[in-house]
Amino acid sequence: MGGYNFRPTERFDGSTIWDWLTTVDHKKIGILYVGSGLIFFLIGGVEALLIRLQLIVPDSGFVTPETYNQLMTMHGTTMIFLVAMPLLIGIMNYAMPLQIGARDVAFPFLNSLGFWLFFVGGLLLNLSWFFGGAPDAGWSSYTSLALNDYSPGPGVDYYVLGLQISGIGSLIGGINFIVTIVNMRAPGMTYLRMPLFTWTTFVTSALLLFAIPPLTVALLLLMLDRLFGTGFFSVALGGEVVIWEHLFWIFGHPEVYLVVLPVFGVFSDVISAFSKKTLFGYLSMVFATVLIGFIAFMVWVHHMFTDGLGAMANTIFGIATMAIAVPTGIKIFNWLFTMWGGKIRFTTAMLFSVAFIPTFVMGGVTGVMLAVVPADWQFHDSYFVVAHFHYVLLGATVLGLFSALYYWWPKMTGKLLNETWGKWHFWLFLFGFHLTFLPQHFLGLYGMPRRVYTYESSPMVDNINMISTIGSLGMTLGTIFFLYNIVVTQKRGQRAGADPWDGRTLEWTIPSPTPEYNFAQLPLVESYDPLWEAKMNGDGKVPAAEPLGSIHMPSSSYLPLFISIGMFVAGYALILHSYFVAVIGMIVVFAVMGVRSFEVDHGYHLEAEELTGSSNLSGKGVHGR
Repeated sequence: MGGYNFRPTERFDGSTIWDWLTTVDHKKIGILYVGSGLIFFLIGGVEALLIRLQLIVPDSGFVTPETYNQLMTMHGTTMIFLVAMPLLIGIMNYAMPLQIGARDVAFPFLNSLGFWLFFVGGLLLNLSWFFGGAPDAGWSSYTSLALNDYSPGPGVDYYVLGLQISGIGSLIGGINFIVTIVNMRAPGMTYLRMPLFTWTTFVTSALLLFAIPPLTVALLLLMLDRLFGTGFFSVALGGEVVIWEHLFWIFGHPEVYLVVLPVFGVFSDVISAFSKKTLFGYLSMVFATVLIGFIAFMVWVHHMFTDGLGAMANTIFGIATMAIAVPTGIKIFNWLFTMWGGKIRFTTAMLFSVAFIPTFVMGGVTGVMLAVVPADWQFHDSYFVVAHFHYVLLGATVLGLFSALYYWWPKMTGKLLNETWGKWHFWLFLFGFHLTFLPQHFLGLYGMPRRVYTYESSPMVDNINMISTIGSLGMTLGTIFFLYNIVVTQKRGQRAGADPWDGRTLEWTIPSPTPEYNFAQLPLVESYDPLWEAKMNGDGKVPAAEPLGSIHMPSSSYLPLFISIGMFVAGYALILHSYFVAVIGMIVVFAVMGVRSFEVDHGYHLEAEELTGSSNLSGKGVHGR
C-alpha cells in the first residue's frame, strides 16, 4: 500500500539465504565455519599441487619465480589461518556446547561477528590473486622481505589487512568459548566430567587469548611501516627486524598447539567411542593438555636458533622444546591403553584417529632432533624442516579434522557419510601423505633448501622430488573422494539417528540434526561418559535436570554482517591507499555498533508445545521427580 518501510530487511526475512547470513545459532555458525574452511582448503590444496608440479622435474618453467613465491606464501597462510583454525573453530562451535549440555554459547551475537570477520578477512586476502598480486614474502612474512623496499606491490598489504581482520574474529571466538565453558555447563557437569574435546577447546581458547594479541601488534606495526613509512622494522630508519620475528613466533609457535590440541580432543573422544571403553587416564590427559598449553608459550625461540641470540637462550629454549614431548607422550600412551582390550570398530573416523598416532610420533621425533641446537643449524631452512612441520601440522591437524568430520557429520546434517567412499578417501590420502613428505626428510639431508622454485639436476634429488609430487596427487585424489562422498550422501545418504555410533557423551542424546534449542530439557550429569553410564546402568536415558518448559532464544541479527562489511571496505581502502574511503568504512563499523548499543531486543521464547523431536533424556526433571 506504499509508505515508508521502517524495517529495510523485511522483504528478505524468511528466506533461506537471509537466515544463514543473519543467524546467531552456534550450530549454523559452526557449519558456516566448516563450509568456508573446506573452500579455503581446496584453494590451499590447489596452491600446494601447483608447487609440487613446479618441482616435479629440475629446471622447470611451469610457473615463474614470482608466481612460485606467491603460491608458497598463500599456501602456508591459507592452510594455517583460513583452514586449520576455522575448521576447528567450526567443529568447536557445533560440538562443544552440546557436549556440556548447553542450549547456546555465551555471546551468540559476538559468535556471528567472529565468523563474518574471519570470512571477510580471508576473502580480502584471496582477492590479492585478482587485484594487484598475492603476497610473496612467505607465510611468516619476515620483514627483511616484507617491507616496501623488498615487496613494493600491494601483496603484503593484503596479507597484513586480511590477517588483521580475520585475527579479530578468532580472538572473539576464543573469548566466547571460555565464557561458555565456565558459565553454561549443565547441572552436574563439573570440570572433571567434561569430555576431552571440551577440555582441549577450553585450553585452546586460552591460548588464543594470549597468542593473537602479539600477532595483532606485529601486523599493526608492519602496516604502519608499509603505509605510513614508520621505521619499526626498517634497519635504515633505526628499526629492528628481529622484533618482528619475536612477535610473530610468540604467536606462531602456540599456533601449532592451537590447531593440534583440539584434534587431541577429537582423537580422545573418537578412540574412546569406537573402542567401547572409557578414556584411559582421563585425569592425566587433562593435566597433559594444560601442561602442553603452558609450555607452548615457552618455546617460540626455537624458530630463531640461527639468529645469534646466544648459547644460553638457545639452550633454555631447546630444553623447553624437548620437554613438551613428555605430556604429548602421556597422551599417546593413554590412547593406546584405551584401545588395549577394547572392542574396536574401524570406522573411517577411527581409521583417521589411529593413523594419526604413528604419523605424529614420526613428526615428534624429528621435532626433538630440531630442538638440538647444533642439529638445527644443519637442518635449518632445508626440506627436512618442511617434512617435519607437515608431519606435525598436516599429519595431526588434517587427519584429526577428517576424523572429526566423519564423527560429527551425522549430528550436523542428519546424514551418515558413506563408509566405503570414506575408506577410499582415507587410504588414498594417508598413502599420498607419507609418499609426499617422508622422502622430503632425505631431500633435506641431501641439502635441498626450502622455498626454492627450482633446483639443479641430480639423480637422487630428481627421483625424490618426482616421488613427492606423485604422493601429492594421491592426497588430491583422496580429497576428491571426500567431496564426492559429501555430495552423494547429502542427496541420498543413509539417515542418522540420534546416536549412530553408540556414543558416550551428551551430544548423542539429542536428535540428528540438532534442534535449534539443543536440549528440550537440560540434562543432569552424574558422571563422566553420562550417556554410556545410562546405557550400562539403566534404560539408556540421561536424567533431565528441569521440567519441560519455555526456552529463551536469541534473535537473528544482520548487524554482525554489516560490521564485517565495514571492516572489509576499510581494509581494502587502506590497501589502495584510499584513506578517505577507509574512514567511511570505519564510520560504518562504529555506526552499526552504535545501532547495536541502542537496540532493544530481548529475543523470543519457544513454548513447551513447540518443542519437537525426542531425546535420550528421562523424567520430568529433578523438580518433578
